[in-house]
Amino acid sequence: VAEADGFVRELPDDMDTVVGERGQRLSGGQRQRLSIARAIVKNPPVLVLDEATSAVDNETEAAIQRSLARVAEGRTTVVIAHRLSTIRHADRIHVLDRGQIVEAGTHEELVAAGGVYAGLWAVQTGEIAAAP
Repeated sequence: VAEADGFVRELPDDMDTVVGERGQRLSGGQRQRLSIARAIVKNPPVLVLDEATSAVDNETEAAIQRSLARVAEGRTTVVIAHRLSTIRHADRIHVLDRGQIVEAGTHEELVAAGGVYAGLWAVQTGEIAAAP
């Protein structure tokens, strides 16, 4: 789950290992993967992920996304992300700009609309250069 199985088995108390200043020292990506795994094990009806893959590499992010797609089935999942690949397959995307929802739709609808989301997608996929 959350691509954490390998390193979690090596922790002194498995999923219950204390992490942070007084506990086990983990990389940012390992902490994120462990947090996601802990949330999934609790099996909540609503799952909120805030920048859940910001500290992992692209390959690990893709693997986590595959796991999350299975976990999100049958539950409400709210994903907050700047990395648009994280939310690309969401049922509905809400785009915030300066604290206001300015667009909503699927990835395909938002890209086709040519608005804020489309501009961000183009920058993140390298289709256009980011503004200085």
